[in-house]
Amino acid sequence: MEIISDITAMQNRCLSARAAGQTITFVPTMGFLHEGHLSLLREGRKRGDLLVLSIFVNPTQFGQGEDLDRYPRNFERDESLARECGVDLLFYPDVEAMYPAGYATYVTVDGPLTTTLEGACRPTHFRGVTSVVTKLFNIVMPQVALFGRKDFQQLAVISRMTADLNLPIDIVGMPIIREADGLAMSSRNVYLSDSERKQALALSDTLRQAAEMAQNGESEADKILTMAQDRLHAEADLQIDYVKICNAQSLEEVDTIDHESVILLAVSIGKTRLIDNGNLIS
Repeated sequence: MEIISDITAMQNRCLSARAAGQTITFVPTMGFLHEGHLSLLREGRKRGDLLVLSIFVNPTQFGQGEDLDRYPRNFERDESLARECGVDLLFYPDVEAMYPAGYATYVTVDGPLTTTLEGACRPTHFRGVTSVVTKLFNIVMPQVALFGRKDFQQLAVISRMTADLNLPIDIVGMPIIREADGLAMSSRNVYLSDSERKQALALSDTLRQAAEMAQNGESEADKILTMAQDRLHAEADLQIDYVKICNAQSLEEVDTIDHESVILLAVSIGKTRLIDNGNLIS
């Protein structure tokens, strides 16, 4: 496995791979890898000749007062896990290289895809995500890029951006990976105390109950949302940011459940913010 921090060196390495006819598969991350990330890497290994992992804690997607400074980092552990998954190139740039003095260019996706849900709670978040992902795509030049469905809205935004900008990249969404007790894997889970982690199980339990209601014939979104809010409010230290049922393609809220409906949750437990989502009718 090669580790490259220099942008030009990374571009040249990827240009050489493409010139040799290799398919580049790419998994962009902020590091502190968990089984969710590793599932993306394993799938990426199957889909191409050159597997690229990036680790970059992107400051432009964090808002004021968010957890940029305390976001968990452990490069040595990440490097070891990357090797085990068969990563060929690990791209590890620093902030000054990605955002040099005078940097002034950002990529934005307009409309409900970026103004609802996470976009309403974190107004500058997706501008940071789409800008850094565009930069990484230009550096790595992949034919395939893999993202987890836990960040459902992010996947929708990146898919829209890629299509709108005619980027020749296949965006692959991969299933949420959960702990044995149902908690969606997240780098931020490390923040949770034992008692907070128990309360965090309310998210997956809410999703399970919502899916059961829908599959048993409940078609009114309001009734499922009422159950979800009641279930989450039962946890003493949990504060709801949003609970919404949306169309999976447009992310517009729906009144009636169908096969395109997805329920999306965001909560804070103590100082930790968690998101989760699930289809209502499989």
